[in-house]
Parts: sequence; C-alpha cells; structure tokens
Amino acid sequence: MEMRRLGKTGLSVAPIVIGGNVFGWTADEETSFAILDAFFDAGLNTIDTADVYSAWVPGNKGGDSEEIIGRWLKQASLSRDKAVIVTKVGSDMGQGKTLKESYILKAVEDSLSRLQTEYIDLYLSHWPDADTPHEERSLPLPS
Repeated sequence: MEMRRLGKTGLSVAPIVIGGNVFGWTADEETSFAILDAFFDAGLNTIDTADVYSAWVPGNKGGDSEEIIGRWLKQASLSRDKAVIVTKVGSDMGQGKTLKESYILKAVEDSLSRLQTEYIDLYLSHWPDADTPHEERSLPLPS
C-alpha cells in the first residue's frame, strides 16, 4: 500500500482511513475487531475516532469506540507503531462543547487510558470553540 505524508505531521498514512464512529454503536466489539483486522490485513493503517463516540446510544457513555480500539490494539498481532490513531476532543461529554486547556488536558489522559496506549498520533478538535481564546486551544506539543 502506498503511504502518503499527512501534511507536516511526519505521519505516513494510507489513502483510506477507517472511521471508528460505528464501534460500540452499530458494530459490536466482535464485529469491530473483525473490521479492524481486515482493514490492517489490507495494508491500511489509520483509525479515526473521538472521545464522544458513541455517547448518543442509550446505555453508552462516550469513549466506547476508543475503548474497543484499545482492546483491539492489545490483542492485535501488530506493533503499536504500525497503527496511526487519530482521535478528537471538544464534543459534549457532559461539560458542554469546550476546548479549554484544563478540559483538553484531562480529556487527552482519558483518551489515552481508553485507547490503552502511551501516545495518540494525531489529536484534533472536533468542533470550533469561539468561547475559548485561541492561545488556550493551541497547546504546545511536548518535547
């Protein structure tokens, strides 16, 4: 599979990304694992998810997709550096839509825990937040 550079991120991604929105919603864990296995077996490498997936489903709390992806990563016969994980912050997880620094710092730790990984390859805001100053939404990357 021909990989492509993703802007200036330094990441190399396949031309197709799988959306994890359905994991824990219309795809149960067993089906989600099968989808992810087939996706990576085909030479593709990037999973897109968000902390809020799938909070809209009765009985779900949000983070369900990240939890399934985390469990899949733990059992997959694939080293973590072969998967590009993209997740998002800023949707309403009970505190309203916000990109305040204090919220982002907690939300990223929560996502890391659900994903059962030490790092997220690309962390994005899910929605704009006009109420939070730009400087507060643009946290510096760790060195």
